[in-house]
Amino acid sequence: MRLSAIFRSFCFRFLILIVLTLLLAPICFRDLLYSPLFSRQLNLRRLSREFLQKSLQDGSNALQHFHQIVSTSSTVLPNTSVPCVHRAAGSLRPSRVRGTTSLVVTIITTRRRSEYHYLLQVARGFLDRMSECGQDCSTFQILICNVDSFPEGHSDACLLSHLLPMVSRHWTEHVGEAPNRFEQEKQDYAFCLSRTLEVYNPEYVLLVEDDAVPLNDIFNAFFHLVRVRFLQEPLGGGLYVKFYHPERLQGYINPEPMRILEWVGLGGLAGLVLTWVYTLTLRQQQFSWWVFVAFTVYAMMLAELAGRHYLLELRRISPALYNVVPVTECCTPAMLFSEASARRTLSYLKEIVCEPGYAKDIALYQELWRRGEWAWALEPNMVTHVGMFSTLRGSFEGEEPQLL
Repeated sequence: MRLSAIFRSFCFRFLILIVLTLLLAPICFRDLLYSPLFSRQLNLRRLSREFLQKSLQDGSNALQHFHQIVSTSSTVLPNTSVPCVHRAAGSLRPSRVRGTTSLVVTIITTRRRSEYHYLLQVARGFLDRMSECGQDCSTFQILICNVDSFPEGHSDACLLSHLLPMVSRHWTEHVGEAPNRFEQEKQDYAFCLSRTLEVYNPEYVLLVEDDAVPLNDIFNAFFHLVRVRFLQEPLGGGLYVKFYHPERLQGYINPEPMRILEWVGLGGLAGLVLTWVYTLTLRQQQFSWWVFVAFTVYAMMLAELAGRHYLLELRRISPALYNVVPVTECCTPAMLFSEASARRTLSYLKEIVCEPGYAKDIALYQELWRRGEWAWALEPNMVTHVGMFSTLRGSFEGEEPQLL
């Protein structure tokens, strides 16, 4: 009788559940790239190869797409080199009427690995998203900001200059030489933000790097932010809204306290459901807090093992489910500014000197806290970071580019 009672006890059944989970989870989650149980040995080489092949194909398709458009609208022959359309500083007519342009998507670009055509992938992505958006996006603009040290040598930017407005930061515009690449990147960022405000005077600026391909719901997210979440004040008074955070840093076990609260809340909700199922299945008469706590901890463990990234993806069901949380310091592939916050950011950047270990994302984040301000991050990500070559470091970003 005593042994039978042990087998029927919750502790014994829960122990069996834990053991089965620990045995099966590595098998079930080993193919999930952003799970802690992802098997590098089995999958990393294959996924890296597929990732690079897809990027290569997408870049080739984008190149063919834009060459075809340019060749049909000009005397340029398909698949030949295209000269840049040069614009003097005042050739782009500024918009003096506030609100004429509600959003400018400014793509900061410099030469990278030419065969992947990152800039063309990003530009095509935004043009497609704007086309799908229709009349709601009729006041949107796309600006190419070419910060290459030799702008005429950036062939992809030159190709797009026949279709989209482009500004270039020529060497004659530089005041002296930047002391390091980190400071140069900050100056390029400030230049593009400043020229966007000067040319268009928009309500909002989405400053994206040329390896951040937009996802389908990026403009849904924008409208939800400006029309619902931050209706009273642009961006809720924040300096910016970050549209991307590296997937490998999105787990629950991170220093961000809001994620811990989210983790406990998710565990509690799932624990309540599991407790109800357990009670109903075994016809238990009373609700047990110990059973609820045990299932809550179990659900939290399972969520972390599966990967928070995949749970965030479920939020795409509706913009109302998007998560707006306090920002963290990394990274800057896609940043949304209001007109007022963009001007504040420019003034802050003038006071900052970047250096190795103190890049612009870290500098801006620390400047926020020093001034008692705040910024936001939107989850899930609204862009896919496809770049595998670091212009900042001048080399590959490790042997596992963009995967982990």
